Amino acid sequence: MKLVTWNTQWCCGLDGVVSPQRIVDGARAMSDFDVLCLQEVAVNYPRLKGDASGDQPAQIAALLPGFEVFFAPAVDEWQHGSRRRFGNLIATRLPVAQVQHHVLPYPADDSVISMPRVCAVATVVDPHLGPVRIMTTHLEYYSKKQRMAQANAVRDLHAQYCDVAAMPPKPCNDGSAFDTKVHTMNAIVCGDFNFEPRDPEYLAVTHTFAHGRLWDCWHLMNGGRVHAPTFRLFDRTYGPDPVACDFVFVSDGLRAHVKKLAIDSDTKASDHQPVAVDVR
Repeated sequence: MKLVTWNTQWCCGLDGVVSPQRIVDGARAMSDFDVLCLQEVAVNYPRLKGDASGDQPAQIAALLPGFEVFFAPAVDEWQHGSRRRFGNLIATRLPVAQVQHHVLPYPADDSVISMPRVCAVATVVDPHLGPVRIMTTHLEYYSKKQRMAQANAVRDLHAQYCDVAAMPPKPCNDGSAFDTKVHTMNAIVCGDFNFEPRDPEYLAVTHTFAHGRLWDCWHLMNGGRVHAPTFRLFDRTYGPDPVACDFVFVSDGLRAHVKKLAIDSDTKASDHQPVAVDVR
């Protein structure tokens, strides 16, 4: 399975041009991906830099024939009678067993601006790996309190899925919503986490639990080398130095199957750099 994850900044490049086409082309240049995970995908935000007034999930779906596209808005709101949405997207050409999206914790913090956050989940069936749960998210940037709560929640979501895989519900085949689902401990958890490897939120996500832990693919491929940066390489609006905050984590069962990780450190199609992994 080949996967690319990318915070697209509503498909707005550093030149101020909004282009879903450029995002899809950039991801394809990195990998012949089976799964594409995007964060900061917008619908009807004309006041964002570059004008994100279009329906970006629909535009991306049109650019990916043969893919199923699942959009999980963290923000779904109406202003002056007009609906706006903003969130995460999973696109895949693999068979899909089920899709579930989870609202992440949003504890009160009146010291900063913030927005709700969501974790998009799609369980796909890889011909060699079997069922794999894809989880992509974008944690809070400004509030450390909210970001920590969300980091814990992402790990706990994975742990809960593993618990159900270990002790699945009684079988059912009556054609109802209780029909037996596909459960798996194998997961790829990716996105823009807005924390750095030295931060306590990173330790929260990778903390060991009953069924193992989540492993950072960068370290699986590069040992103890310092992470290559994925944010603020070219635009220092949000800080003086480049940092790594976009990660791909895998569960215990996939740890030995990670064969490659790449970061495109040249593209300026977003203010983040895309990350590609090959799990096979």
